Amino acid sequence: MDHHSSANTTAAACKISMLWNWYTIDACFLSPSWHITSHGAFAATCIGVILMVVFLEALRRAGKEYDEHIQRDFAARVALLANGAAGPASATAGGAAAACPASVGGGRAEEGAPLLPQTVTFRASPLQQFVRALIHAATFGLAYMVMLLAMYYNGYIIICILIGALLGKFLCDWMTRTVVIGALGDSVVKSGNGTAAAGIEEPTVCCG
Repeated sequence: MDHHSSANTTAAACKISMLWNWYTIDACFLSPSWHITSHGAFAATCIGVILMVVFLEALRRAGKEYDEHIQRDFAARVALLANGAAGPASATAGGAAAACPASVGGGRAEEGAPLLPQTVTFRASPLQQFVRALIHAATFGLAYMVMLLAMYYNGYIIICILIGALLGKFLCDWMTRTVVIGALGDSVVKSGNGTAAAGIEEPTVCCG
């Protein structure tokens, strides 16, 4: 009976509001055990929220980097296969005409006809797809936690979320572009991994 009364007293001491507030002492987040009882604990909470959002941005960057890694690995293997197929053929014509490597799952065009475009389809392995899904699930879950913290409408916590988003973008998503200058003065803008730039990315959203 005494234990039940003390639990009710602790729960009643939590200050929770669905309106904008600046609660510090006795503020609670996500569960009654996350009960702020001192200014030091609230400062630690603010620092933890900032680091949480920075880690969220790091997870998003990790997902992009992993996708680019497996695509680069596949492209390198395809290029190696294509070079091996084109080598003997190009040597036979004295280098006058470079032979096009045979397409995967397709044949060559008839003699005199224009060469058909050749494509190779990439499909992630089960292990690669599991790693992609794992990173996505971690990002999705952490983003929901940040969203739930924002729903407490605590001004300090929302400011910390914005600071974390700023630091996360600054540290984890540094833009790099490579400009290739052509022989005729044309320029092509490429991203750090060598692919054509796709423009401005989607803004950071709450749920992954």
